[in-house]
Amino acid sequence: MVIIHTPTNNLANSRSFYEKLQFQPVDTDKQVLYTDGKVVIEINPDRYARAGIKIYREDWAPVTTTLQTTNRLHPTANGWLTSDPNGVFVYLEEQAPPKLKLPEHRPAIPGNFAGISLETTDMEQSATFWQKLGYEVAVGGSGQSWMTLSDGGLIPVSLMKPLVCPHLFFNPSLTYFNGKDNPAIIAKVRKTGLPIAEEITYFNPEGQVDNIILRDPGGYGFFLFND
Repeated sequence: MVIIHTPTNNLANSRSFYEKLQFQPVDTDKQVLYTDGKVVIEINPDRYARAGIKIYREDWAPVTTTLQTTNRLHPTANGWLTSDPNGVFVYLEEQAPPKLKLPEHRPAIPGNFAGISLETTDMEQSATFWQKLGYEVAVGGSGQSWMTLSDGGLIPVSLMKPLVCPHLFFNPSLTYFNGKDNPAIIAKVRKTGLPIAEEITYFNPEGQVDNIILRDPGGYGFFLFND
């Protein structure tokens, strides 16, 4: 199980951000969680929290033995903290995944969730890191400008080479691909009053805004694209 981990200096502001996007709260006594039906996001007000990715597994020993030859591992209360080659925090939670009673699926405003996006200066090194965690290349490759890795059950991770995306890029970011529905989704976002980090016209021959980027209070990016 993967949970997106986002920090906050104001829990009410972060709750408001996700609720305006129509994410639904998940009932739990220990964590502040929201979901759009596909991805679960933890909002963490702890002052030591950092934007990153939590991966749950009851035994990380086989992975950490290999991982520690190339990555520094920091012990945490529930496992280990490391980072991918670009500095994105990855929390290896050594415990059973939390048993969550997710609300009935109802798509949130951002639309069709497509995974995590990371910009990297070294595609091969980044791919190797995620492969050590159990991911495999599903689409693309190191010889191309992007690749997507998946283990079939976890959230896909897409890697992009630097200087190929003509827009702001926050590491890490969540990606939503909405095709022809994206203009209507952008209109819904505008109605929420949430600030838009970037309105993108680069790909539109008529100079119209057809892609946007949001950013939550903890620094996570949201790509709402018409791919």
